[in-house]
Formats: sequence, C-alpha cells, structure tokens
Amino acid sequence: MKKEIVFVANYFHPDYASSGQLLTELCLELQHDFDVTVIAVQPENVDLGKRNKLFQYDQLEQIRVIRLRTPKVDKRSKFSRVMFILSYFILAVIALLRIKKVDVIYTISSPPIIGGLVGAIGKVLKRGKLVYNIMDFNPEQAEAISYTNRKWLFSLAKKIDNLSCSVSDHIITVGQDMQETLNHRFRGRRVPSNSVINNWTDEQDIIPLPRSHAQVSKFVREHDLQGKFIVMYSGNLGLYYDLENIIRVASDFKDHPEILFVFIGDGAVKPEMQRYVKDKGLQNVRFLPFQPKEHIKYSLCAADVHLVVNQKGIKGVSVPSKIYGVMAAGKPILGVLEQGSEAAVLIKESGCGVVIEPQQYHEISEHIANMYACGQETLELTGRGGRLYLERYLAKSQSIDKYRTLLQSI
Repeated sequence: MKKEIVFVANYFHPDYASSGQLLTELCLELQHDFDVTVIAVQPENVDLGKRNKLFQYDQLEQIRVIRLRTPKVDKRSKFSRVMFILSYFILAVIALLRIKKVDVIYTISSPPIIGGLVGAIGKVLKRGKLVYNIMDFNPEQAEAISYTNRKWLFSLAKKIDNLSCSVSDHIITVGQDMQETLNHRFRGRRVPSNSVINNWTDEQDIIPLPRSHAQVSKFVREHDLQGKFIVMYSGNLGLYYDLENIIRVASDFKDHPEILFVFIGDGAVKPEMQRYVKDKGLQNVRFLPFQPKEHIKYSLCAADVHLVVNQKGIKGVSVPSKIYGVMAAGKPILGVLEQGSEAAVLIKESGCGVVIEPQQYHEISEHIANMYACGQETLELTGRGGRLYLERYLAKSQSIDKYRTLLQSI
C-alpha cells in the first residue's frame, strides 16, 4: 500500500518560481511510488477556471492539487507580503486538516518561517511524519539585508523556526554550507536528523546549444541581441542578490555597445534597476520577462556569460538554484558569491568560471572585460567544465533517488 504524502508549498506548476518548478518535477517523479497531494497557492496570471473559491481542486497526472486563493503579492510592499503569508498560513493549515489520511507531510521553508510552522502544526494534529526542506534559512536571509530594524522580530522568528526543526522527523538542506548553519543553530543541543540533497535542473532537457541553433537564434533575433556579447542574469530580481547595485556595473561599459547586459525575470528590485538604467540613459541593458519553462533552455544558451549572485551575508543561508541551469547549458559563470558558499565551491571545483566577493563592483567590471577579451573558444572550454561536473555529481536522477529513498524510509 502506497504512503500518502502531502507536499505543502506556496508554488507549484504552472508557476515560474524555481521552487515551484523543482517541486513539480519531484512530485512527477514520485507519483508512481507514493500517493501524492500538493497544497499550493493559485498561480497569478494563469487561467485555472473560477477563482472565487478559497480551495480549488485540480489534478496533474496522478497528483492531486489543492490550490489556495490568497491575495496577490506586491513584492515591494511589506504589508502585502504579510497579508499573503497570513492568508497562506490559515488556508494551508485548513487544507491540510481536511485531508483524511496523511503518512508524511513534506513542507519547505517558504513562505519564511510559516512553511515550517504549517508542517509542525500538521504533524501534531494529523499524527504523521514531517520532512522539512530548508531551501532558505530565515530569519537569517532577511537579517542579512536588514529587512527590518526590529531585532526582537528576528529573534522570535528564529525561535519559531527552530521549533519547527525540532519537531521534524528529518530536515533537508540544499547545500553543505547550509548544513553548517543548521548545526550552528543547535550548537550545544541535539541536531535533528538531517541530510543534504542539492537542487537540480533537468540536464536531459537543458543542454549546450550553439547560438546558431534555430531556437536560440530565434530568441536572439526576437530580442535584437545579434552581434552582442551577452552578460545575462536569469531568475528572480529579488531582495537577496544586490542587483540594485550590480546593475551600476553596466555604466562602466556604456562606451562598449557590443557588450550587453540582459536581465530576465521579475522581482522586488526590478523597478529600481529600470529607473537607474533610464536615469543614466544606458543603451546596453535589456529587461525581459520570465521565459516559459520550455524556452529557458534557449535563452540560457543565448548568453556568453551568466551572472550567479548573492548578497553579502547569504553564505550558508541560501543556494542560488539558477547555477544548475547555467552549468547544464555549458556556459561560463561570473559568480558574485562569498568564498566557501555552496555555489562558489561548485564554480571552483568544476572550473566553470570565476568567483568574486559580493560588493566588489570594480572587480566585476574587470572580470567581464577579461571574459570578453579571452575569446569564444576559451569561454566554451570553461563552460564545458560546468556541464561535465553537473553530469557526474549533480544529475537530476541522483537527487530524485535520494528523495525517494528518504521518503520510503521515514
């Protein structure tokens, strides 16, 4: 008889968010081994029929999906975020309690603190096992960018999340440096059962493609990128990446029209970035929307160099999952990352790029100029190292098998 596993996460297919895509792929792989139910919010800007119900029931292959109607989030507004989190918390708990049989609850650390708390409450009330996947440590992440000056709030949030960790039957972190953070949280006390399972991309889907490939060439033409040396950032333009300052590097290349900065995605700091570009009259920056999942493999391969960045203080707190897609595409990486962080280690071990400490903006400019000057052959060789490393150590099937084994053993 199959175990009943309930995945509780704010994002799920067809959302563009990377956590939603990862969870979707995981559930699709596990649906034959377990009876899977997913609790997630209704995606924005996607027609899923009537939206006047608080709980909407859906199906993806053999996966049952319960979609929650939450307020639309304005990522630039703290009040809007709080309203979303509160409504998500209440509705997710109610949806979880309505499910008759639950063997394992699998929850992630998003929304911050609330994700783990929903799982902890569900475990107590449904008497199931709890697996807590920490993709981002909070409040450490919010504290790193001084999201609020109320220190007591950070202290309270950490106590709540530590409680969720303590009642978990198993904790998953997505990087070795994050496991160190977990150990540090529980220093002097017993650390809950835990393991590291890295995130992934589908390396069978995203493969190295030349710019002459029909679909890559189409993407380049459609966005008027022909003849450019493209420095690309593809992902969330959010609060934890220092992009509002990194965008200023583009000013150093305003007299080099052949070097183009392309930012693909959306997020809280995008308006600020766009204002800077407009105020400075920069012609060497483009902003593009999130690409449909089936087109990401082409947009990634259109770049010459990819930016993989994190704000200072994020080491051991979060791993930018975009690094796996870039490595799969066989593209060189310019990493703006703290030494010893998971992504920085991957870049160094694979030899697929260079790593600069956050906030060293002059060095970012220098390395972009160096990568532009070194020629395509060298760049291709560098990017190939990342692809080979990914195939050997970070393949999707390896991570999925770890999840399958873990969930069967709980």
